[in-house]
Amino acid sequence: MSNPKDPLNPPLLVACLCAQWCGTCTDYVPLFDRLQAEFSGAVFRWIDIEDESELVDPIEVESFPTILIATGGQARFFGTVTPHLETLRRLVQSQLGETGPSRLSAEVQALATRVCAEGLPG
Repeated sequence: MSNPKDPLNPPLLVACLCAQWCGTCTDYVPLFDRLQAEFSGAVFRWIDIEDESELVDPIEVESFPTILIATGGQARFFGTVTPHLETLRRLVQSQLGETGPSRLSAEVQALATRVCAEGLPG
């Protein structure tokens, strides 16, 4: 897997944007934790959109849970994913090694940059 300090091979960031009051998000926690154990080279981050609103703004998260996947600050995926382990596993696997240009909005790219800067070790 990737080395967090290697700029040529940055780790995959998988962030779940949720809210504490959301029952679906609560159901997602054990699945998210399980995937974190499976993909030890990736960085997993749980972001409560209310507690960390300054990080998320100006993005309006309307559906939960919303997943952000990024590499080196470059957003690769941003969208709602149901709490189904195999779906999220396939999504994460599909983004490993992805290097092509992203078609996501400038706001999502900026969010990925902020989360990567704040959420990566070392």
